[in-house]
Amino acid sequence: MYAVGRIILAGSHDKDFRQSLQLVFLHRLVTWIMNEPPSQPKNLRVVLICHHDAPIHFDGIARWLASWANLAGVVVIREPRKVLARRLRREWQRVGTFRLLDVLAFRFWYRFSHSRGDTEWLAQRQQQLNATYGPFDAATPKLEVSSPNSPESQRFIEQAKPDLIIALCKNILSERIFGIARRGAIVFHPGVCPEYRNAHGCFWALASDDLERVGLTVLKIDRGIDTGPVLGYFQAKYDEVRDTHVRIQHQVVLDNLDGIRELLVRFHSGEAGAIDVTGRKSHEWGQPWLSAYWRWKSSARRRRHAHHRA
Repeated sequence: MYAVGRIILAGSHDKDFRQSLQLVFLHRLVTWIMNEPPSQPKNLRVVLICHHDAPIHFDGIARWLASWANLAGVVVIREPRKVLARRLRREWQRVGTFRLLDVLAFRFWYRFSHSRGDTEWLAQRQQQLNATYGPFDAATPKLEVSSPNSPESQRFIEQAKPDLIIALCKNILSERIFGIARRGAIVFHPGVCPEYRNAHGCFWALASDDLERVGLTVLKIDRGIDTGPVLGYFQAKYDEVRDTHVRIQHQVVLDNLDGIRELLVRFHSGEAGAIDVTGRKSHEWGQPWLSAYWRWKSSARRRRHAHHRA
């Protein structure tokens, strides 16, 4: 293609004609480059860690990973009920009895008000992923564990020899686990770090009227809670009056899969470094409160009303 273009240009004596041909040639070259399918770094070995009750992850995100990387294994976590009791105990120690009642009230209210609708919405997004990405290899190794930090999980991941671990789980990974991958373990955190670390960062940014920090942080896991090197931020469009926090925190991931893929490929190749967050406030948040949810929705409706009046 290049040789033909040069011959035509060299054989033309009309300056304007040559310039026109040059523009056409450059336009076609740029179009060809932009439409060229992205390279598939199948030498990048990835292990996915996720929960048994999140098909959007163990099926949908797994399909996406397998479309551009070597999905070397999937660790599926099925936690015993006593783990929830431990989390509630830690939340009680962190926020006290009154706020724990606020947390429990939110869980009860969400289950009967929005859980079914969000489940249906996630199923629709799952179908979209299935239509975009084919099924991954049925022979891909899988392991079900009660904890990603178990000896069985450690052996499984060591045998997979991953370059990256993608951890889409609530658990804090032990260094025995996140240190296995050659390039480390990556988390897709629903919240902008360091301002909104720990659980439900998108929810707390919305409840704090901090709309500029409703987004996703892709970061490398270290010994702290969402304190590792930040590799990138992503945002998505949402309707804060209609959408729940669950939909929004999934949208910031699902609407940015192409950008996340490019970031992970660049990180794997050493081209993407950490973003400097020196001097920014760092805060660790917890479970959603019903009072905070109502405050957010009330503010969202006022903003919508003010926008329509303006």
